[in-house]
Amino acid sequence: MSAVHLDIEGEIARIRLDNPSKLNALTMEMLEQLEQACATLERSPNIRAVILTGDGDRAFCAGADIKAWGELSPTDFARNWVREGHRIYDRFARLSIPTIAAIHAPAMGGGLELAACADIRVMAPMATLALPEAQVGIVPGWGGTNRLLRLLPEPVVKEMALFGRKLTADKAWSLGFVAEVAENPLATAVAIAEQAAQASPRAHEVAKYQIHAAVGEDRAALIEALGGGMIGATDDRAEGVARFKDKRKPVFPGT
Repeated sequence: MSAVHLDIEGEIARIRLDNPSKLNALTMEMLEQLEQACATLERSPNIRAVILTGDGDRAFCAGADIKAWGELSPTDFARNWVREGHRIYDRFARLSIPTIAAIHAPAMGGGLELAACADIRVMAPMATLALPEAQVGIVPGWGGTNRLLRLLPEPVVKEMALFGRKLTADKAWSLGFVAEVAENPLATAVAIAEQAAQASPRAHEVAKYQIHAAVGEDRAALIEALGGGMIGATDDRAEGVARFKDKRKPVFPGT
């Protein structure tokens, strides 16, 4: 049974973590379902914004399910758990559609790292953010020591990863990590998503590529994506395809 749901209503999609009895802790099956949701969204041109939420009242996401990785061999842990999780998180982060994380309750470890993959975050006043990995003998492995450092000051990340300090909603907002602090993060996220849906989806896509490339996030791949999008809209590309179908010599107009 799926524990990650993709709900689509009109132009807005919602990725919903549904494992509340375990504080929405992530299993490999859930990661695979998250990737499937990303694949669906990438093939859905009518979706204008995506909201990420967690079910239940106790947590947005408690991170990785210890029972899911605790028995893995060191090789499987590094090769399958850490690398696959990182790859899937990156896929969510690279969605061309604007993404919003609605954090209604604590986001810890991998849950915080997942929220960091969204374009913006909305957070409830009493929710907290934490990197508790050291308490179970591991380190952040899905972006807590790289992506998070692009969004928060280094001393703050060190406070969380080394000293176990939690980040409050107000402090997260003051540091720019959270766009808004709201009593109902989901309702606020929906309002933001509805506003985003009124703008140009192609402009959003290109803007995300430019911003991510500017901050050094997989710059080469993003440059290729921008170049591919530019050339795909040319008359030369249309002529090349027509030439191939007609089996004739191409006449490129240069436009």
